[in-house]
Amino acid sequence: MNVSIVFKTTDGNLITENKILSFSFRKEAYTPYTSFSAAYIASFERPVEFSEIMFYTDNIMIHHGLVNSSEVRKDGKILKGTVSSRSFTSLLRQNQMETGLYTQKSLNWLVDSFREIPYITHEDNSQESYFFIKNGASMWDAVVNLSYKVCGSYPYIRGTNCVNFNAPANASEFIYNEENMLEKGSQVTEDRLVSHFHMADISGNYGQYELVNTDVTDRQIIRHRFFELDRQFLYNPQQALEYRDSYASRGWRRYFCTYSGYRGEDLSDLASFGNDISGRICCIDIKGSSSGITTEISIYKDKFYT
Repeated sequence: MNVSIVFKTTDGNLITENKILSFSFRKEAYTPYTSFSAAYIASFERPVEFSEIMFYTDNIMIHHGLVNSSEVRKDGKILKGTVSSRSFTSLLRQNQMETGLYTQKSLNWLVDSFREIPYITHEDNSQESYFFIKNGASMWDAVVNLSYKVCGSYPYIRGTNCVNFNAPANASEFIYNEENMLEKGSQVTEDRLVSHFHMADISGNYGQYELVNTDVTDRQIIRHRFFELDRQFLYNPQQALEYRDSYASRGWRRYFCTYSGYRGEDLSDLASFGNDISGRICCIDIKGSSSGITTEISIYKDKFYT
């Protein structure tokens, strides 16, 4: 497998680096951006001029983002560079929206109204609903709220910087056989689980809006959360509890396998590990070094991915 990094400078020039010493790439269903970091033999001494970065595997771009940090050091006659990056969709969490109620809005409207954010695209989705922007809330908060209202889903990033609500109609399917796996396993993470949710009514009183997750209490976990009336769900207050319960349970059961190489998987593609585990791909971790490239694929079983 061939990997390369392409930097774009502030004056529009492209610089390609092919001598990659090590790299790490991560894409996860509940994270609104891809992450990339690498060490490489550099051909350019001035990283201050880098404005964006692209990462390619076999000439296919899988990451396109901002340069969070970049450094070049001279070791004798050799220039060694390091870089870390998050994709452009990370800007959705860094741009706030004007506080207030937005009615009859769609994903198409929401993303297209912020055209000054570069390179971000979205699935074609004109389903409309309302959302309320609290003080200090980000554009990603609006995307999340709208996705839950119109599709009952949590939004995710597919391709490079493409926001999606729905599973793709053209999803690829990947089968991982035992003989091709380096390892296979499962994980349970319970530290985010919440047992009891309590939301105040419009007068500030508790008791009307309650939710108990018995799957959590059955594990002897007791965690109570109290919060004010959530105006993001004014027309269906119980949804505020249900959304928080689903989000607190995100990724709490994970099944994974690791293999050599990378086959081009993306979030929400279909995967099966042997004969016992199947579902949507929810996390992709790719690591490369002088010893080779390995990919870990994860399937979640939670309230958004069953």
